[in-house]
Amino acid sequence: MKSSPSRVALVVAASLLGTGAARAASYPQTIAAFKNAGQSADFFKNSYGYAVFPTVGEGSFIVGAAHGDGRVYAHGVRVGTTAVTQLSVGFQAGGKAFSEIIFFKDQQALDAFESGSFQFGAGVSAVVITAGASASADTSGTQASASGGEDNARVAGAYSNGMAVFTIAKGGLEGGASVEGEKFSYHAKP
Repeated sequence: MKSSPSRVALVVAASLLGTGAARAASYPQTIAAFKNAGQSADFFKNSYGYAVFPTVGEGSFIVGAAHGDGRVYAHGVRVGTTAVTQLSVGFQAGGKAFSEIIFFKDQQALDAFESGSFQFGAGVSAVVITAGASASADTSGTQASASGGEDNARVAGAYSNGMAVFTIAKGGLEGGASVEGEKFSYHAKP
């Protein structure tokens, strides 16, 4: 049986998650990690809402694939569920896992996300919160730096088109956190 590159990428992602490299975290643990991550804490106070993904697993071998399930909150109250998927093509190999949070500046940004077919376009990156390393990412040119662990990282970020994206690396063999091309589904809480 011949394996397709996307099948290989999904196997790499699944094996990464199964190795324990990506610690499983609950929604409250993930939210607490971002609340304790320097300036990202301010986004909880000043945003209309957010979408949080405790674990996004990504694997690649020429073709990359990523997936994660999350919840959407408005004013701290859960309003729905979401899922993220991403496919990429190019020279790449490895796997990683990370937590991700997307802050919505206002109702309009949340409405765009809740449309059910939201996708990040070209040039959108996440501010990466890493332990013991310096990170550089941009959101419309904003530079970011990070230090410490996931419980005490200091970061800088800003809204771009009403949204700000942060990630915390959980483990893996790939570098960077590109959110370009991430597609989201949304289902309102019944």
